[in-house]
Amino acid sequence: MNPSPSRGKAVVLLSGGLDSATVLALAQAEGYQCYSMSFNYGQRHRAELDAAKALARAAGVVEHKVIGLDLDGMGGSALTDSKLAVPEQPQPGIPVTYVPARNTVFLALALGWAEVLDAQDIFIGVNAVDYSGYPDCRPEFVSAFEQLANLATRAGVEGRSFRIQAPLQHLSKAQIVQAGSRLGVDYALTVSCYQADDHGQACGCCDSCRLRAEGFAAANMPDPTRYR
Repeated sequence: MNPSPSRGKAVVLLSGGLDSATVLALAQAEGYQCYSMSFNYGQRHRAELDAAKALARAAGVVEHKVIGLDLDGMGGSALTDSKLAVPEQPQPGIPVTYVPARNTVFLALALGWAEVLDAQDIFIGVNAVDYSGYPDCRPEFVSAFEQLANLATRAGVEGRSFRIQAPLQHLSKAQIVQAGSRLGVDYALTVSCYQADDHGQACGCCDSCRLRAEGFAAANMPDPTRYR
């Protein structure tokens, strides 16, 4: 698929997982000059950072930036605290894999880079259909952050408004897989597992693995995930 004429610069949050890889492909297909941003925040599944670098390289982004954060210093999540087990069965309520304020922090840093780049669009792969119930994946959160972005920045005050784009917001995991496949996303490069090993091999048991496998099955497409 040929990209549309250039629509300017965009910062794309790229975790290395299935959703963010799809968002990057969608942004490029719409003609954006993409700058991707990942975070080494103390997550136990750091293999996703290698995946993000591989995806950025394959997509030919203008620049890929990895920001270091110490969210593991706060704890409170099974993704950053090794003393907490990653659930291997669906849990009621907001699961312990929720990282407090993660998307708020990530978007704030993406906003800062977007302002430096004079980019007006920030893409994030949050989803409110096939997801784990995280509060910072809801449409209300995305809308509220966009309002904040335009209140809290010089660009916003001077009339260069920001848009927080969440194109996967209302898609099922199967629809996401289908959309990315049409755009040529190599999902074999992605790592979604919450407890992937250093080689990016998945556990096959956590919530993220379950949702990913169900998405490929529902899309009637082969699952390229490498399981240990």
